[in-house]
Amino acid sequence: MKSKTTTDLSPLHKTALLTAGLAQLGLFAAAWADLSGRRPEAVNGSKTAWRAGLFVNTLGPLAYLLTGRRGSTWTEADVPDQTGRVAVVTGANSGLGLETARVLAQRGATVVMACRSAQKAEKAAAAIRALKPRGQVVLMTLDLNDLESVQAFVAAFRAKYDRLDVLVNNAGIMVPPLGRTAQGFETQFGVNHLGHFALTAGLMPVLQRTPGARVVTVSSIAHRFGRMDFGDLNWRARRYVPMPAYGQSKLSNLLFTYELQRRLSAAGKDVLALAAHPGWASTGLQGGSGGSTLANRLFAQPQAMGALPSLYAATSPDAVGGAYYGPSGLLELGGNPERVSSSEQSHSGQDARRLWAASEELTGVDFEI
Repeated sequence: MKSKTTTDLSPLHKTALLTAGLAQLGLFAAAWADLSGRRPEAVNGSKTAWRAGLFVNTLGPLAYLLTGRRGSTWTEADVPDQTGRVAVVTGANSGLGLETARVLAQRGATVVMACRSAQKAEKAAAAIRALKPRGQVVLMTLDLNDLESVQAFVAAFRAKYDRLDVLVNNAGIMVPPLGRTAQGFETQFGVNHLGHFALTAGLMPVLQRTPGARVVTVSSIAHRFGRMDFGDLNWRARRYVPMPAYGQSKLSNLLFTYELQRRLSAAGKDVLALAAHPGWASTGLQGGSGGSTLANRLFAQPQAMGALPSLYAATSPDAVGGAYYGPSGLLELGGNPERVSSSEQSHSGQDARRLWAASEELTGVDFEI
């Protein structure tokens, strides 16, 4: 799987890029012509300085975009052999989860597709099996909207498997209307964070028995505008706004990952906790409106590309615990995976500890390491 090149872009995408480029050049030409036609006293400052500024501001960014960034070349072909390994992928019936499950199975892993809908999961599993993967595909029911379902999944998995090499906390929902989980949590916070928190806690004993096990939690660029309101994590006192609620849940994913790695390291465990984000991938998570569909067509990368950061975090021998991986392209919207940075708030140890304590209290889970 390679990054998009100009020849891979759709006609609409090419048109958008060409229009943006022509607009930039047009502004440069207009400003340069106007500056050249003005008398010196009609210009605020030096003409020479303004010409230099116009040149730098127009061609400098273009030069940087063309030659200033190092790209990643890592693709799914670089995923090491997974024979004998066991992986759990939540939300594996579609989107990034389906692509992650497909690649792991094709590399030889036994992949447990942890999904809410048995019907959708069976259809997705059949699509993977049709590719004749070297690994097995196993379906197990998991509804992150209900902690009782999480507990049932943990019990069923631990009864069947004595190892877990990779847990990919992938499932998520994005900007729905206000809803509540079975235990009354705001849906995005409950599914995207609390459900995975409880799941990871329940599977931790198996992970710790497995040499080199990894926990990969999928976050989002949206974590950058997330804010933790520890007095109202479940949006009961505040007016619910879908996107800030989504940002809070994705920030929680990173706070959880970094704190989990700190605790694993302090306990001398070799389990790694890592995070990833897909950039802008055409998964359907953004909804099916006409605007979302058009935006995906213009700017989104295929979902197989969006799954690469998760796969890198889950399998690359170069991936390190406590790191965050995402696309290497412009603004991390697309491209092959590399280590990326996250917001300053995501690295707050105080917030991470508060979130951990709140998560234990809300879920009733004692997360022991």
